[in-house]
Amino acid sequence: MRQNMAARRLDLGYFIRPASETDGARPRVEPVLAYLVRHDDGLILFDTGIGDADPETEAHYRPRRRPLQDALSASGVALDDISMVVNCHLHFDHCGGNPLLAGRPILVQDVELATARRGNHTVDALIDFPGATYEEVAGEIELRPGIWIVPTPGHTQGHQSLVLRQADGTVVLAGQAHDFASHFASEQLARHATLDGAEQPLPPYQPWLDRLADFDPRRVLFAHDCSVWEPSRPEGL
Repeated sequence: MRQNMAARRLDLGYFIRPASETDGARPRVEPVLAYLVRHDDGLILFDTGIGDADPETEAHYRPRRRPLQDALSASGVALDDISMVVNCHLHFDHCGGNPLLAGRPILVQDVELATARRGNHTVDALIDFPGATYEEVAGEIELRPGIWIVPTPGHTQGHQSLVLRQADGTVVLAGQAHDFASHFASEQLARHATLDGAEQPLPPYQPWLDRLADFDPRRVLFAHDCSVWEPSRPEGL
């Protein structure tokens, strides 16, 4: 039986990526987005916003934070209502609210947690805080009926995405698997051209796009881009 399920975007602020990291001449302001997933088995939070960092990192990225409590309240939800956290990865702009949810299971890939605990990956205080309760995932799992965690390495080795089989089509919460919807679209087209046997050279694409294609996604949402990817030729049009 299909589960009742819906995902709602949460605006948790922004940061300013310096020009040295944008492949351009200007800095870029990027949103920080999380997603609240309502499921028959409870509320799941995919990412939790920007954590406090050291003065050097703060000066480098100049983040502006929206409190997680405020974003949840706007959706009619309190911190105590969250049953589970899934982090796409453990950089400080994705797991910053985790300490507010102490005692709730936090699902991450085992390689991501191991990398974070070795240091020089994120803000250490956001990892093993009092009450931190991790459930380590090794690869793909069906987390709840209709919800899958799928490894999407690239930005970090342990990056993961959340796949939701909603009544109106599959939604992928891709985190930072790609920085922008346009980047995702470009790799999708590269994949299609490759499968069509187009003559080389062709741009490469992430191999896990083959697995996501099995889910026939109708929408893909991102952590640092408000744009939504949709297929160019959805069925029925």
